[in-house]
Amino acid sequence: MGRAAVFDVDGTLADTNHLHVTTWWEAFRQAGHDVPMHAVHRAVGLGSDDLIAHLLGEDRDEDQDDAISAAHKTLYGTYFDRLPALRDAGRLLKKLHGDGWTVVLATSAGGAELKALRRAIDADDVIAAVASADDVERGKPAPEPVQQALELAGVPAERAVFVGDTVWDMRAGTRAGVTCVGVLSGGIPRADLEEAGARAVYDDPAHLLASLGDSPFAALA
Repeated sequence: MGRAAVFDVDGTLADTNHLHVTTWWEAFRQAGHDVPMHAVHRAVGLGSDDLIAHLLGEDRDEDQDDAISAAHKTLYGTYFDRLPALRDAGRLLKKLHGDGWTVVLATSAGGAELKALRRAIDADDVIAAVASADDVERGKPAPEPVQQALELAGVPAERAVFVGDTVWDMRAGTRAGVTCVGVLSGGIPRADLEEAGARAVYDDPAHLLASLGDSPFAALA
């Protein structure tokens, strides 16, 4: 039976969370909202609609949502040609592929943003499929992105490991029934990731790569 290695992208494989913080903060500012950057940081990983609702509340003027989201996309898009991959992110994916894992991405990114992220990671030859924001009705922390990734891989939940950097990732993976692994490269504390369901936590992709033999991946090898 196959095995699936499912990965979030922003903050997990690409060092982009703080770019999202800055560009979301500016998008909110342009719309007249004073949203603290620390609050934006904690919301990164949610899809655009959910992030706006989470930060502005259900009683906000929803007519502003599309404009705020569009502003964020425009601001973030100015970085597309220089998005940085985290150290050894591509090597980690290639190692897992070489060890027989089906590598699938599960991300709230889509379209041109996802293309730019994949360019930065530079491991397209081993990425079997992508479950993006364009493929599901509800993003993380709902389980749909992870479930879609498993369907694309043709692997049951008990034969999969999901790696992410936010509590939204850990909650989505837990609800999908997969083993969850956290990384600290997105800036979320270890305790928060563990409380949300992380079986193990590593500093970044390089640390996970160096620790694969003792990681949850080894238990399914």
